[in-house]
Amino acid sequence: FNIAATPLFADLSAFLANYGLAGVFLVTIVAGTIVPLGSPALVVAASPFTDPILLMIVAATGFTIGMTINYGLAYRFGRPYIEKRISAEHFEELKRIWTKWGWIIYVIFGLIPVLPVELLAFLCGFLKTHLTTFLLLSFVPRLITFAILAYFGQHLGIWLGVT
Repeated sequence: FNIAATPLFADLSAFLANYGLAGVFLVTIVAGTIVPLGSPALVVAASPFTDPILLMIVAATGFTIGMTINYGLAYRFGRPYIEKRISAEHFEELKRIWTKWGWIIYVIFGLIPVLPVELLAFLCGFLKTHLTTFLLLSFVPRLITFAILAYFGQHLGIWLGVT
């Protein structure tokens, strides 16, 4: 049995041959919004076929751009929406908790691939988190996560004979 000959790897290999890192970049932008495309799985699967360092940088940048779209939408349009649905007291309590613990929660969500960090980008926008802080807290944890996943994917590819 040759796993490298399975349709999954053949399709991924064809995707990377046709679209390269630009395709990964576009997929991760969309995955950084609320569309569940599985960018961590894409990084693992793509890493045997491309430079893992470029892959992790491209994926983290794309994902951060996608989350910044969420942030921007919530920053511009979110506060009136939220203020209609929760009381001023609850909103102030949310701001207080987020000011104290938000960056820790955001980093933890950013480091664990299965947690929906892209949804927290909306919260950052609602609460008008400073853009530089948001970008740093979005990019660095995802870069670390994608680095680990690319490293894992490289070794998994070698073990499976895909490379």
